[in-house]
Amino acid sequence: KAGRTPQDRLALAEKTGVPLDAILEYVKLSDLARIPGTKGIRARLYHDAGVDTVDKMAEWDPVELRAMLVSFVERTGFDGIAPLPKEAASAIATAKRLPKVVEY
Repeated sequence: KAGRTPQDRLALAEKTGVPLDAILEYVKLSDLARIPGTKGIRARLYHDAGVDTVDKMAEWDPVELRAMLVSFVERTGFDGIAPLPKEAASAIATAKRLPKVVEY
């Protein structure tokens, strides 16, 4: 709850001394982790590849998402693997159904 709105994140940054951009990154990773099967490394993969919000995930086509992530992993040497086609489709379908809890 402490990072749901821009105002909340600013107050948290002021209270803790943690940079605002770091707080936003952690909020985005936490929001992505609401998608089943998206924890730790997978959330970081999505985030680093530019699919850094649930709303952005919901906009993707599963085949295109997987292709982009495979390319990202190969290009950057990211220490993880792209989701399987079924996992990508499931993540997108779930993202479309999740209620919006974070304001950007």
